[in-house]
Amino acid sequence: MGQQILTVSESWRRIGAWLAVHSPADFAVLNPPAAPEAVRDAERVLGVPFPGDLVESLRCHNGLGVWAAFLPEQSPLSVSGIVDRWQTCMGVAVENDALTIRPWDDEPWWHPLWVPWAESADGVVQVIDQRPGREVGRLGWAGHSGGGDFTDSWPGLANFLDAVAGVLYEGGGVRGLHPYLTAQGGLWWDEEDSRELNGEPLRPAPVGLV
Repeated sequence: MGQQILTVSESWRRIGAWLAVHSPADFAVLNPPAAPEAVRDAERVLGVPFPGDLVESLRCHNGLGVWAAFLPEQSPLSVSGIVDRWQTCMGVAVENDALTIRPWDDEPWWHPLWVPWAESADGVVQVIDQRPGREVGRLGWAGHSGGGDFTDSWPGLANFLDAVAGVLYEGGGVRGLHPYLTAQGGLWWDEEDSRELNGEPLRPAPVGLV
């Protein structure tokens, strides 16, 4: 039997508790839960039902108040942010014939059934793939210069958040990225044995709540 994966709600509870103790500034940017009607309205705009894990995540926190890097490489979007990114990417894709797969790519630049849930510092979005099939729900990156990227993708949002919570409480890394605290006390993920960020010191993040 495989290792049991925590629910999205439980993983967020653990992540939030860790942030409250070790990075209060990051904890403070977590938004309150999204209103159910806001989620339903967003689904109508996209024409795509949100995956259950994303709905559960939004019921915990409606994204962040400001961009923050306390998840590896990304910042969760609010419901309005999800709609905005999806509409923007759809508009760009339609204008540039980027909904079809180019001969040199494995995926199109964008697909209507990709639901953006988070974004990186350079504006690339992490999407949840809602196309029917055995890999529905997997996470990937889209909105960069090439086609969508599902290389070594997480099978679902619950798996990813479970991995993040596990590292904060048990140590280790998330696919090569390890947690640190910045000079300002923010959570940052970087390669093992990193010492500084933009000329300022990084220190390994505490393990657990002690």
